[in-house]
Amino acid sequence: PMPPAARPPLLQEARLLPGHKGSVNVALFNSDGNYCLSGGDDRRILLWNPRREEASEPIKTYTGHNERVLGLAVAHDNGSFASCGGDRSVFVWDVPSGRVLRRLSGHSQRVNAVAYAGEGSSLLVSASYDTTARCWDMRSRNAAPVQILEGAADSLSAVAVCGAEILTASVDGVLRTYDARAGSRTADTLGAALTHVALSGDGHCALAGSLDGSLRLLDRSNGTLLNRYSGHTNRQFKLGACLSHDDALVLSGSEDGSLYVWDLVEARLQARIPAARGAVTSV
Repeated sequence: PMPPAARPPLLQEARLLPGHKGSVNVALFNSDGNYCLSGGDDRRILLWNPRREEASEPIKTYTGHNERVLGLAVAHDNGSFASCGGDRSVFVWDVPSGRVLRRLSGHSQRVNAVAYAGEGSSLLVSASYDTTARCWDMRSRNAAPVQILEGAADSLSAVAVCGAEILTASVDGVLRTYDARAGSRTADTLGAALTHVALSGDGHCALAGSLDGSLRLLDRSNGTLLNRYSGHTNRQFKLGACLSHDDALVLSGSEDGSLYVWDLVEARLQARIPAARGAVTSV
């Protein structure tokens, strides 16, 4: 093996994208990885081409939210995306024109996260501080949700989708899985307030972030705790976390302004990368 000094960095900054005024709450790539979206406290959503050398200006700006933007999701065909935030609304946008295709109302508190589901992104799921997740039919013009997922005792901080199953993370410390086909619900009680949930590439494992400063990897088939990752700081904010594309690494933001990277199997910290002046809230 190479001596430590000769090893290339695990990750390094490739591009800085300045454009938001205030905190950036969410950022994500589209499905082919060529473009990315960001949403912030300035109530704007910005579209970027981070591969361009001169990517200091966004390609497009989307405005319509009356409060800060908290969540984003891109449809599978990359032609539209959904956003949510503090104004209790979910917007669906046409990417090229910037036109609002749908404005979905029904939540009584801020909406923290959105995720597409179904074949061809036919369903959109929103998770809210009002303790519910709502399922919206993207093929219909019906303004009402087709299903409301209840059962949480506190705010829903995140949502993830795997096939017909919808996972929600709640501040009540419970990771819930709703099976839309079977009409069933399972619950894994983790104790600490949950701030995030992400899935492995094969969908067999769920990664849950919590305010006790740790990430837990669960076997989705039986709820078994497979591993736990710690070292980062998470006591106050909703922080993003994910697995790498090959499921070999676990990545998480931290309130100390760094990106933390662990080996999935050994749970050994591989890197701590300074990334921001404030908390790193989206990965």
